[in-house]
Amino acid sequence: MSRWLLTLTVVACLAAAPAAQQTGGVSPADLTAAIDKLGSFDLAVRTGASRTVRRASPETAVPALTKAALEHTNGYVRYRALVLLAGFGDTSAAATMKAVLTDRNDRLRTVAYSWFEHHRDATILPALVEALPREQSEFVRPALLRALVAYGDDPRAREAVLPMIMRGDDDFRGVVIDALGTYHAQYAVKSIAEVAKLDGPLQDDAVVALGKIGDASVRDELIELQRSGPKDVQPAIATAMILLGNNRAANEEYLKKSVAFGASVDGYQKLINGAARGLAELAIRGDANALGTLFDAGIPAADPARSAIALAVGLVAIRHSSLLLDNLQTRGDRDRAIELLRDGFDQISSEDYELERFYVDVRRAYWAAPADSPRRQLAELVINKLEF
Repeated sequence: MSRWLLTLTVVACLAAAPAAQQTGGVSPADLTAAIDKLGSFDLAVRTGASRTVRRASPETAVPALTKAALEHTNGYVRYRALVLLAGFGDTSAAATMKAVLTDRNDRLRTVAYSWFEHHRDATILPALVEALPREQSEFVRPALLRALVAYGDDPRAREAVLPMIMRGDDDFRGVVIDALGTYHAQYAVKSIAEVAKLDGPLQDDAVVALGKIGDASVRDELIELQRSGPKDVQPAIATAMILLGNNRAANEEYLKKSVAFGASVDGYQKLINGAARGLAELAIRGDANALGTLFDAGIPAADPARSAIALAVGLVAIRHSSLLLDNLQTRGDRDRAIELLRDGFDQISSEDYELERFYVDVRRAYWAAPADSPRRQLAELVINKLEF
């Protein structure tokens, strides 16, 4: 069952108060009971418990969540408590994140690695480097790799990361290459360019990463690849060319037509995957038209094309929440657009920490907007429909 398809009873009970509001009306006993339910086998119960915790006052919630993250007997409760603790602010969570870096619970370490990607602390880098040989899990290692790349201005991080561009498991190499693009790792251009020349599963990642880094020295190589390269990699090349400022109008039109065609004609999944990813990368960098194109193509689409577009929209949401809210505010089909976003979040539900960061951003937008303003109403609608 989808995490978003909860019972009408739960929704009705939660609709009585504004979803973004921290009322402070959650008693310590109710909070303790809610934390214990974070590990329930019943999805509706778990989700309702999370909402209760989020609406407790920080003075009550932070110590209770800290204690649960460190001491609760249920490992999943510890994990969810740590994720929710992260939503109460940087200072509240920092010490606990350090404490669980070597915890036996894989989920806790994953959250901590993700935390230190976004909350850089130079004193943590040696622990990240030391963890590299032992963290081989497909669920944990990507978060560690992204965290290491985030510290790329330190020679110790570069020394650890650079060899992984050219060797190792392809899935992990893809994570490294994507993160290097995200963090504009100029020092990795030469190695990534070598991967971009090779047909294979990492070529798309490498090409897009070069565009994100923005080094004009690779432009001629990409132009040649656009002329003679495989059909499946063309959306990635178009994305990189746009990011490098090369023939922007034509390449944008190519991505727009590709995602529309792939969404309406069966059998072009690789094309739709590449085009949707490319438009997402542009939107993450502030291109509102790219996000609008994703919504326009994805809302009426059927699976599997819809899933690819929904995932792209979800990635934009967790990386540029304000652009997402801006776009939703102008749409006449807002409810259907949020349904597409919900489908995207279903696919990235394992990234609970990132989803919690999105909730915090939307809650912040709620409180920053004047009472009864369209922006506040939209933020509340998003939180309610996504059942945060």
